[in-house]
Amino acid sequence: MSQKGAVNLIDIYFEPDYGRLYEKVENGTFEIFDFEHTFGKIQHMYIKRKIPEQIDAGDYYDIVTPYGYGGPVILESHGEYREELVREFHKAFARHCAHQRIVSEFIRFHPLLDNAKDFQEVYDVHFMRPTVGTNLLAHNNPVNVELSKSARKNIRRALREGVKYRVNENPDNLEAFKQVYYTTMNRKNADAYYYFNDEYFDALINTLGNYLIVTEALYKGKIIGMMLTFKYNKILHTHLSGTYEEYHHLYPVYVMQYAITRWGKEKGYHLLHGGGGLTNSLDDSLYLFKKQFGKHESSGFQVGKKVWNSEIYSALCKFTDANSDDGFFPAYRAKASCKV
Repeated sequence: MSQKGAVNLIDIYFEPDYGRLYEKVENGTFEIFDFEHTFGKIQHMYIKRKIPEQIDAGDYYDIVTPYGYGGPVILESHGEYREELVREFHKAFARHCAHQRIVSEFIRFHPLLDNAKDFQEVYDVHFMRPTVGTNLLAHNNPVNVELSKSARKNIRRALREGVKYRVNENPDNLEAFKQVYYTTMNRKNADAYYYFNDEYFDALINTLGNYLIVTEALYKGKIIGMMLTFKYNKILHTHLSGTYEEYHHLYPVYVMQYAITRWGKEKGYHLLHGGGGLTNSLDDSLYLFKKQFGKHESSGFQVGKKVWNSEIYSALCKFTDANSDDGFFPAYRAKASCKV
């Protein structure tokens, strides 16, 4: 976009078809709030969920970012009026939430876009954890620079043992991926939230297939690991992955990371974003594992919390006997869900 102050990255997470994927996962309806003003434009995508508890004659709702990252984003801002634009958005969205009986909002801001910075006066913003990625643009050979010495050693060992890899753009089905993914989720005793069903994977192919890459690790012709990656505007995002435990000694994850890093560099992508850990600790095992594959750190994964109707929020917390001090938001959903 040519306007001064316009965002220079709109990612896969801001595609409406991406948001619609998670309507059934979140048991809600995907919506877009477009705000236009003489100061500029802001777009906000979210899923509106009905709150199951009935505390009066009408229904109430809360809103949440679809799986991954999102939040409001400034599409255009004119001159020095960026802060004024956000203030006007705040007023307009507050009116919208009042009219739509929206009680609270939980946002997962985008760590690469750093849109949390623009909306700190609107939301209660909290830094959660860093995210890591592989810088493909800055190096002629990102494998040698970005990957750790131990990761490169494991890759060489796997390739010597005969592990092969394939990188496939725009797949026409995900049947093999679903098998390895569900096997992995079972092994990890994953929350039901992460067991995406057939309808989800079909919609992923039908609506976002042109943005998908499937990376496979193979041994003696058998798939031993698979990874789904999104491609969009020079950015690659690791989405979902799975492996078969009996082949872990052949380092399938390392081979897949090697494959997608090489592929991304050859195709002219700038960054392979791997995300962060499962917790906010810098000692989180998943975070430390991902750091083996990249030295690029984003501005960090930040969340935003907002109570749009404090009276009803308090009533819901009282009705559900919720503890608003335990950190879960919205507190009235704490007993029904363990996901963030």
